[in-house]
Amino acid sequence: MTTGTAPRRPLILAAVMAAMFMIAIEATIVSTAMPQIAGQLGDLHFYAWVFGAFLLTQTAATVVFGKLADVYGRRPVLLIGIAVFLLGSLLCGLAWSMPSLILFRLVQGIGAGAIQPVGLTVIGDLYPARERGRVQGYLASVWGVSSVAGPLAGGLIIQHLSWPWVFWINLPVGLLAAALFLLFLREEVMPRARKIDAPGAALFTVAVAALMVSLTQAGTAVSSALWPAVVFVVAGVLFVLQERRAADPMLDFQLWAKRPIATTNAATLLSGMAVIGLTAFLPMYVQGVLQSSPLIAGFTLTLMILGWPVGATVAARNFVRFGLRPTLLVGAALLPVGAAAFVTLGPATSVLVAAAGSVILGLGMGFLSTAGIVIIQDSVGWEQRGAATASNIFARNLGSTLGATALGAVLNYHLLHPTNGPPIDGDQLRRLLDDPASLGTGAAVIRLGLQDALHATFWAVLAVAALTLVLSLLVPKVALSGLKHEVPGE
Repeated sequence: MTTGTAPRRPLILAAVMAAMFMIAIEATIVSTAMPQIAGQLGDLHFYAWVFGAFLLTQTAATVVFGKLADVYGRRPVLLIGIAVFLLGSLLCGLAWSMPSLILFRLVQGIGAGAIQPVGLTVIGDLYPARERGRVQGYLASVWGVSSVAGPLAGGLIIQHLSWPWVFWINLPVGLLAAALFLLFLREEVMPRARKIDAPGAALFTVAVAALMVSLTQAGTAVSSALWPAVVFVVAGVLFVLQERRAADPMLDFQLWAKRPIATTNAATLLSGMAVIGLTAFLPMYVQGVLQSSPLIAGFTLTLMILGWPVGATVAARNFVRFGLRPTLLVGAALLPVGAAAFVTLGPATSVLVAAAGSVILGLGMGFLSTAGIVIIQDSVGWEQRGAATASNIFARNLGSTLGATALGAVLNYHLLHPTNGPPIDGDQLRRLLDDPASLGTGAAVIRLGLQDALHATFWAVLAVAALTLVLSLLVPKVALSGLKHEVPGE
């Protein structure tokens, strides 16, 4: 357990910030570069899988690593996570096709599944709830810097270098974070005799993967979506049975059944779906429909990621005064307001409309996520904090995983079944994004079809955002606790 932490807390916080930076910049730099990456690698029908594959393994690994951190301590889990993430980043830059990129993104996601929840757990260990507002501001600054640096770096890399550097820039940052953890995060942990629920983790991964395949296929051919749907149901049933019989289940149903945790995680799951809809498809709209550059598309998305830390900082500085539940509800109310801007977009609409929607949605996520994680962490003690924190990250990532796939299915369906004009295939879409001049006069027709398909996708995002607000109303009032941080062993 963490010992003698007071003098080293700033250095440990710096390590967490460096590790989080890799995850934060991933959200913007890859999204900015993806239209060009997909244009060069081909297989655009796998576009959503580049996001979904990362989120799939991150989601499955989050709960496992959160539990491991409660058993073996935070530092070894963080170091393993950083090593795996950097390996995945190296391999992603060496990808030769879209399937190989998806495979390596799976590796990256496993590492992220350790870094994000355990890093937040370390902050929960070191700082009491009433100090966490200041610390959340520091963490929020990481997302703010990455929101500016990510699209700028992505645009410059695409224009002046080659796309593999989008992934390779993680390497020096990860090595710095690992060095700081090795030097300054010291723990005295007596490992407990607990078995990791490997069957549960495997069944969960199979179930979510099958659901993703089913949703992806449903966007193109409904009949081909049936067999993965059957696999999803069978794996889901087996997963529930496994969790009920396991001595130390991957998902602790008793933990999740606590009302503050259950309701907060439900709202968080849907918010993850809304955010991934913007992250995955707004750059495509700005580049493919509004005919703006990758740099402009990146900065439009930047405003969402920039609004997030601003909202998080304001929320963290004020939840002691106004309470956790009101802070969470403010964020939930902003989500549909921001999402409404995207359904008004059209070929002649100014890119500023998309920018306004992005910043409002980002502000909402800042309020919601900050209040949500404090609600979760203050509902349990040290021995469950890793698992509880992981449950919230798990919920958001599961929402993002399902959202990327479900919204990708909506897009694919409307591309193949447009209300006006001919169907649009993957090759036409690739050429529109990579080399529109090669389509000649047909580019205008394809652009209009893409506009209609993305318009339907943004309506789905708005519906999810509205449902997030409804579920947030069910979160109970939670008293702020944790006047003194827990440092067992001191």
